[in-house]
Amino acid sequence: MKKLIKVAVVQAAPVLFDKAACIDKVGELTAEAAQSGAQLVLFPEAFIPAYPRGMSFGTVVGSREDWGRDHWQVYWENAVEMPGADVDSLGAVAGNHKVYLVIGVVERDEAHGTLYCSMLYFGPDGSLLHRHRKLKPTGTERLIWGEGDGSDLQVLETPLGRMGGLICWENYMPLARMALYQQNVQLYLAPTADQRDSWQASMQHIACEGRCFVLSCNQFVQKEMYPSAFQAELDKAPAIMSRGGSVIFSPLGELIAGPLWDEEGILYAELDVAACARAKLDFDVVGHYARPDVFDYQWKAKN
Repeated sequence: MKKLIKVAVVQAAPVLFDKAACIDKVGELTAEAAQSGAQLVLFPEAFIPAYPRGMSFGTVVGSREDWGRDHWQVYWENAVEMPGADVDSLGAVAGNHKVYLVIGVVERDEAHGTLYCSMLYFGPDGSLLHRHRKLKPTGTERLIWGEGDGSDLQVLETPLGRMGGLICWENYMPLARMALYQQNVQLYLAPTADQRDSWQASMQHIACEGRCFVLSCNQFVQKEMYPSAFQAELDKAPAIMSRGGSVIFSPLGELIAGPLWDEEGILYAELDVAACARAKLDFDVVGHYARPDVFDYQWKAKN
């Protein structure tokens, strides 16, 4: 018995380092996707206010530059406040268009000031359903983002299917993936900043491994999009800073849409969620293929 849903994966650049303009662009692109019938709309990692590719914030091991602290302040001030008006505005976008909206943001913890790379899930009624903080920022991301504590690895039960995800290289953490597989994830969401061809292979593998639909979403960003104040640091950077590669795979690893390269665009697909169960006929990573007599792993949500 088929259960068809329509999804949209948005590949676009934010209005870099301008939170208010980013939120406006999210509204415009969500409206476009909703008008095309999308019920779930996915945006890339750190879409608000930017994934700061190529930037050092004036840091090397053992020293910092004052100009880098100035750049950092711009980034910090344009991060999404939680709770606050920014979240309310994004919720209104989801509610106005009656869609599930999942978006990567740089979140500012108002209690302490720390920034996190987070995924926010909004329901079609405009409510904030869930927040997931990236467990392990990669490389020099560790300078600008704190680490999530793993308490938010839940998969959400929705009328569209069981929805959950990981951010960028979290998807390379086998036990993090297992936490989602154990909750029978069907719509596996993978916002990223990884533009390499090898990322495509990873997404296809996860689809096969988890017997789930994988929706991966990246930005298309050109150097000229960065504000003028940041251009000097990017002098030797390529003209295209992120070439995209957004893609959708089936539970058997079949390519459904994309990959989309070197342009902005929205990938659409109609997904039969029941295909996840059919795909488990011969492989279920946490079921009949799990061998719990040999391997002992159980993820439990923290209280």
